[in-house]
Amino acid sequence: MKSRQKTNITFTKDRSLKKKKQSELPCSASDRKDLIMTKTRKPMNKNLKIAVEYLAIILTAVLLALNYQLFVVENNFAPAGINGVATMIQYKTGFSIGYMSLLINIPLCIFAFFFINRPFAKRSLCFCLVYSFVFLYLQKLGLENLQYNANGQDTIFPALLSGIISGFVYGMLSRFNSSAGGTLIISKYINKTKPSLNFFWVNFVLNAIVAVVSFFVYAKVGENGVLTFDYRPVCLCVTYCFVSSFIADYIIKGTKSAYRFTIITPHGDEITADIFKKLKHGVTRIEATGSYSNTDLDMLVCVVNKHQLIDFREILKQYDNTFSFSEQVVSTYGNFATIKKIGGEPVKQIR
Repeated sequence: MKSRQKTNITFTKDRSLKKKKQSELPCSASDRKDLIMTKTRKPMNKNLKIAVEYLAIILTAVLLALNYQLFVVENNFAPAGINGVATMIQYKTGFSIGYMSLLINIPLCIFAFFFINRPFAKRSLCFCLVYSFVFLYLQKLGLENLQYNANGQDTIFPALLSGIISGFVYGMLSRFNSSAGGTLIISKYINKTKPSLNFFWVNFVLNAIVAVVSFFVYAKVGENGVLTFDYRPVCLCVTYCFVSSFIADYIIKGTKSAYRFTIITPHGDEITADIFKKLKHGVTRIEATGSYSNTDLDMLVCVVNKHQLIDFREILKQYDNTFSFSEQVVSTYGNFATIKKIGGEPVKQIR
């Protein structure tokens, strides 16, 4: 049985390319001269990074306060979570959402500081304080000319707009290890104490309670003195929850979707060369053994973007005795050195 040569390219900690055997590279000598590696970006100073993240949290708090003032308050529906409860209280009593948010979220952030995670609690408190103070300031400022008041017609649009903005805010907060307080803190604690419970399902149940309560809060007394219940606030709350959750999930997971191929084949050299030359992608190569036949095989792992999916399959069709399967990759991470140019041709990258 002929011995196989091992992986020809390795990356050191400083991401520089180390060439072990020039003859083993799956490209010509002229191509190898043009192979250029991108420089590793210097990591951001830790204190500067924290400052930038806090600035982003402050900006998202301002954005959410504007969102509530412009699209939620005047359209008689309760958004998700504690802010939804605060909205209903303001609707019934006139007690400001800003004050109610402070009364509810400050104790929750203190609770999170001791029982969940201290950095998470500090960042959540920062958001809640800025959000409440900005909301109170906007109330005094008066934005009647800018507010979207559907006047009971086409109220789906305020729910959609506010849901999109809130989803963006929630997604960004999650990326910065923060939250908007309220049910998100409660959900995180329940998820920490009982990991078997899905965080998003717990949050959904808590928000569903808000939606059900809004059915009774926004009931109106008709001219004949009969109490009339309206399903519209419930539908708007559900719409808001769905849209905001969808946008937040999209932001958290990112747009770097791709496909990971795992290939078992005796043609490791040929397939690797084809992938390298035609798709400009590297391949992770692992030695494998077929249990039934007890023969040495190659297991190749490669991640490609969705636009290269068909081309990748066409490469695999050329080789017999090759088994492969693909999985969708939600997002890709890592500061790997990237092949920027090969033979004068730009390289397609997953970014």
